[in-house]
Amino acid sequence: MPAKGQHKKKTASAATDINTQAEVSARPNWPPFAPLLPEADLSLHTLHKDQIVTIANFWTSTLCKNFVAFLASLPLVTTPGKPKKGDAVRVNDRFQIEDAAFAERLWSGTCLKTLVLHGEVDGADLDTDSRRQLWGGEVLGLNPNIRIYRYNKGQFFDQHYDDSNNVSFPSAIASAPIPAKTTWTLLLYLTSPATGCKGGETVFYPDSPSKKSKEPPPEPITVGLETGMALLHRHGRECMLHEGREVLEGEKWVIRSDLCVRR
Repeated sequence: MPAKGQHKKKTASAATDINTQAEVSARPNWPPFAPLLPEADLSLHTLHKDQIVTIANFWTSTLCKNFVAFLASLPLVTTPGKPKKGDAVRVNDRFQIEDAAFAERLWSGTCLKTLVLHGEVDGADLDTDSRRQLWGGEVLGLNPNIRIYRYNKGQFFDQHYDDSNNVSFPSAIASAPIPAKTTWTLLLYLTSPATGCKGGETVFYPDSPSKKSKEPPPEPITVGLETGMALLHRHGRECMLHEGREVLEGEKWVIRSDLCVRR
C-alpha cells in the first residue's frame, strides 16, 4: 500500500486523540477482569489474511456489562464537530489515558498474550518467523495509551486509515523504556445487538488487485458487533481503509489499544 502521504483519504492517530482529550491525573479504579473464559475455549480467527484477526468471547458478557457500567462514570469528552485538516470525521464520546498497568493487565491478565505469542491461527501453529511477519516484529505488549469510545445513536467514524505511532514501551526488567512502534489496532467490543446496539459495524475496504484491473473492486468486509469480541487489524502503511458505521439504536462501547513491537 502506498505511504500515508500518498493517500487522499483521512487518517486517525493516537496523537489526534491526545490533542482532544484533557489530561487525567488519576488512573481509574478499573473493575477486575472476571469472569473470563479459559484459554482452551479461545482462538485466533482470520477474517482477511494478514489484515484482520478476531477472538470471539475474549471477554464474557458479564464482564462487558460490568465494564460498561463503570465506563459510563468516566469523564468522556465529545469529539469536536469539525476535525482538523487531514483527519476523518468522527462523532463519538471518548476517554483516554496513559495507563501502563491497565495495558499490562489487558495483555497478561487475559489470554491475549498467549494467543498472540503462541496461539494457533485458524487451527494452525506458526513458527517464530511467520509470527513476527504477521504482527510486524517482536511483540512487546499493548500500547499504554488506552482509549474508551462510546457511540450513541447517530454517531459514527467515517472512512479512514489508522496511523502507526512510535512509543516508549515501559519495561519491568530494563532500566529504560524500550523503543517501540504500533503495528495492529486492538478493538474490544463491549456491546452488540444482544445488548440493544444496532448498527455500528466496522467495515473494511480491501484494495483492488491492480489499478489497471477491469474486475470490480473486492467486496467490503463487514464485521458485526459481538459482545466481548476482540478485533485486531493491521495499521500503518499497510492499513486497510475502514469505517465505523453509524449507530442506529442503543450504545456502542469499545476499548481501544494497539499491539507494540520492538523498534
